[in-house]
Amino acid sequence: MIAFSMYSRLPMPVFLWEEKDRKRAMYFFPLIGAVVGALFYGAFWLLEYKGVGTILSAAVLTAVPFFVTGGIHMDGFLDTCDARASCGDKDKKLEILKDTHTGAFGVILGVLYVLFYFSACTELTRPMAEAAAAGFILSRALSGFGAATFPEARAHGMLSDFMKDVHKKKVAAVMAAFGGFAACLMAGLGGRYGILAVISAVAVFFYYRRVALLEFGGVTGDLAGYFLQLCELFMVLSMAVGGYFI
Repeated sequence: MIAFSMYSRLPMPVFLWEEKDRKRAMYFFPLIGAVVGALFYGAFWLLEYKGVGTILSAAVLTAVPFFVTGGIHMDGFLDTCDARASCGDKDKKLEILKDTHTGAFGVILGVLYVLFYFSACTELTRPMAEAAAAGFILSRALSGFGAATFPEARAHGMLSDFMKDVHKKKVAAVMAAFGGFAACLMAGLGGRYGILAVISAVAVFFYYRRVALLEFGGVTGDLAGYFLQLCELFMVLSMAVGGYFI
């Protein structure tokens, strides 16, 4: 319930958080992806069954993850785009991440993100949609794995406070298990398209690691959101483009 309260807009019972509960919350982060994936594929199936047009269907599929998460990860994506576009040093970029205002580069890249995700959704077949649905689990498993294994860019922040005193080796092991399960599910459901999406997700993860360490000195909550959005974009985009070549 803590994980879903923090990283989704889904209604959860109100209760008093205890420290031991917070420390275990990250273990359940990929389950939010399972809910997003179920709603994503459910929407795809219903729209296909009702014969809804490709453009309207793609718009709905693009909106589903944002409705579930409330855009919390897109916020990190936009902030990170602004920080990277500043071409400043590490301290300058971390300062921009804390700024509540969205800059021009964040807006431009946010529009491009939605445009490319929407376009990719117009190309999805059923096997691709099934793999994309499981991909929401993989993106969160990789994001959680990065949070547990990368150094933290600053001592205080949403992610660092959330991960405070957490047994990071256990979190990394759980995330690896979720990630392996999701990758197998994607390959089983999507075939060669699912495998292509898994490869894309892993490639984006290593790119994210390089950006986090070299440009920011570690991971933050905004960077984790940046990776998650980028990972989900390239999974569907790789399948849509790959459909013309494989």
